[in-house]
Amino acid sequence: GVPRCGASLSNTNKALKIDLNSNANCVWHIQRNDNQTIRLIFSNFKFAPSSSCETESIKVYDGPSSNSTLLGQVCNNTDAVPVFQSSSNSLTFLITTNSVVFTRNFFVFYYYFSPATKIENCGGRLTAHNGTFTSPNYPASYPEFMYCVWHIETPKNSKINLQFQDFFLELDQNCQFDFVAVYDGLTTDSGLIGKACGLSRLTFESSSNIMTVVLSTDYANSYRGFSAQYTSVVSGPTETNTTLTCSSDRMKIVLSKAFLDSLGYNETHLQLNDPFCRPVATDPVIFSFPLSSCGTTKTDDDLSIIYTNVVTFSETGIITRKKTVQIVAQCKMKNNSTVEVIYITENTITQNITSAGRYNVSMAFYDSDSFTSPVLYSPYYVDLNQNLFAQVSLHSSDPNLLVFLDTCIASPQSDFGSVTYDLIRSGCKKDDTVVIYPPFEHYGRFKFNVFRFLRSLPLVYLQCEILICDSNDANSRCAKGCISRHKRAASSYTWKTKAVVGPIRLKRDLRAAEHSESLTKTDAEETPSLQRYSLFTLSFVVLVSNIIIVVAVILKYHQRQPGYGYQKIQSS
Repeated sequence: GVPRCGASLSNTNKALKIDLNSNANCVWHIQRNDNQTIRLIFSNFKFAPSSSCETESIKVYDGPSSNSTLLGQVCNNTDAVPVFQSSSNSLTFLITTNSVVFTRNFFVFYYYFSPATKIENCGGRLTAHNGTFTSPNYPASYPEFMYCVWHIETPKNSKINLQFQDFFLELDQNCQFDFVAVYDGLTTDSGLIGKACGLSRLTFESSSNIMTVVLSTDYANSYRGFSAQYTSVVSGPTETNTTLTCSSDRMKIVLSKAFLDSLGYNETHLQLNDPFCRPVATDPVIFSFPLSSCGTTKTDDDLSIIYTNVVTFSETGIITRKKTVQIVAQCKMKNNSTVEVIYITENTITQNITSAGRYNVSMAFYDSDSFTSPVLYSPYYVDLNQNLFAQVSLHSSDPNLLVFLDTCIASPQSDFGSVTYDLIRSGCKKDDTVVIYPPFEHYGRFKFNVFRFLRSLPLVYLQCEILICDSNDANSRCAKGCISRHKRAASSYTWKTKAVVGPIRLKRDLRAAEHSESLTKTDAEETPSLQRYSLFTLSFVVLVSNIIIVVAVILKYHQRQPGYGYQKIQSS
């Protein structure tokens, strides 16, 4: 019911899903007569590729209009989950887009709260070498409308290793409802290491002795939260002055201050392909941005997808006596891995650095062909011949990628080492009930009817081999669809991995187990009753026997007494 472009809102809390096209200039006002402040969270945002803060942004103002004090802005290269807090009961945000034809997506929610209200175990400062912390109420469900911040600081010359030993938050494709965000530093403005939700066990590592962890929740669907442990790891001497990290959707370039000083440069002299993309930190200098932004170029060599950006050292003026330096950073997405290559061209000097990573791919069952509600429990109990819906998801900020289901097999064992059954092979249906849905954004989807393996094997696991291609390549393996084995040509996909989900189990197994449990419970309940009945019967028999014996004794006694009669006195 919210207008597509701007609105005036007075609810105590509200979530907004906003879709905008080009040349938008939309304002949302939030205000009500409450003596409370507003927390505004942009948990997911997608601007046009390669847009800059000057052309596209979200600006947030601390008051009832855009003339109020500017709290901050969100852009395409924002390396954080932006959170804003008002100083009063009103807040305004403005979304501006450029002329590029592209559908922008934003998810924002806000709520009123009292800053004076404190929640136990919600945030704090942790300074020990090692330690643990949990979400509020753990392992019970966490409260609604929480924003907890933990600052972790260990001794200097160390790094922090953070491991979530138990983790269960509301599951969502973009983690836009309840989520944990981990930052590389003391603030939540930049340096996002990762964002997580759902059911998993995760590990994060900082680049220094400082880390910040945030837990944010909305108004519905609370679960048990998390239990986390952190340890300090002594960091050795830095081998290089530059590092490059490639994740499923971001590129992060780190340049040490010492390296820049040795060349006579500082952060103001550096720029990417898009000069409007600026460093998110200055000591060390850090560029962190989505793979499809900041002028990053993408190429496909039939073996991998390569993302390339260049850090250029430049000075203003007419002449310079400094060496010309360029840092060429490349993220190579190869089969089951990501290879980062960074090399520095300094006149004729070249330095190469490599490391490893991977695309982030997951698979889940869903309860319908709308693919909106994933199945969160395991095993998944189903009826024989029931429609089963499965989705493979690629988590990447690059919109020009295509997910292709090459092969999907089922097995009664999670290691797929014994009996297997083909559902899809080389992109072709091998089971009559299989329906493969057309590719949609970063998702591969299909459905099939539930079956069971013979020989009393109750469980069924599903494994899919996934190919990821450039959607602009009309000759890629993903674009060719079903190819029979004898027609299969040389590899033309760019990335390949496997995903496993399961098990599923027939509901009749669940009913049988419940029936068996019910019988056992009934027997257990009847046994004391029978024992009480038997005891009552025995007591009654003993009582009757005693009465008979007493009566017999009395009769016998009366028979042994002398007989007395009576005679009628006759009248005189």
